[in-house]
Amino acid sequence: MRQIIFATGNQGKMREIRAILEDMKWDVVSMKEAGIDPEIEENGATFTENAVIKAQTVADNLADEKKARECVILADDSGLVIDCLNGEPGIYSARYLGEETPFSEKSADLLRRMKDVPEEERSARFVCAIAAVFPDGEMITTEGTVEGRIGYELKGENGFGYDPIFYLPEYGRTAAELTDDEKNQISHRSRALELMKAELEKRMFG
Repeated sequence: MRQIIFATGNQGKMREIRAILEDMKWDVVSMKEAGIDPEIEENGATFTENAVIKAQTVADNLADEKKARECVILADDSGLVIDCLNGEPGIYSARYLGEETPFSEKSADLLRRMKDVPEEERSARFVCAIAAVFPDGEMITTEGTVEGRIGYELKGENGFGYDPIFYLPEYGRTAAELTDDEKNQISHRSRALELMKAELEKRMFG
């Protein structure tokens, strides 16, 4: 079975990725499950640049020759872009207020900063860029976005990250109030992954 190694150790993200890629029948593992845990310096200026850095770093640390011939390395970089905050937290979404700070605290701080922002100016989007490194060294990227706005309080127990403050008007709920199936239909990550799935199938089976 072909294997996809995803450059993340986030188990919430891995559950989402496995659900979206389930119909491909590939073995999808995190880099840590594959025994790879390199230092990755995310010094890109965009989500796409950081995704490329992650994927290439993991590919460079894939020592097993057989795996190197059969594995596709995927990496994503994603985050929340808030228009009234000049695009913050953006590429620093995971590092906002420090990597060890719980997302509940990060979200509460963003809500505090936006407490006087009117409804019509609370527009935001989740962005996800995905990079793939193929066995021959070829690199491709895809990107997906989902539009919404920032709510006024944390709502919902599902999802992770900034989902509890990201309100989706068409659903009348936050991303954290959606079921897994609902979220996987419309999320920024699912949109980027669906584009990547088409590329994977074209290159590996076309």
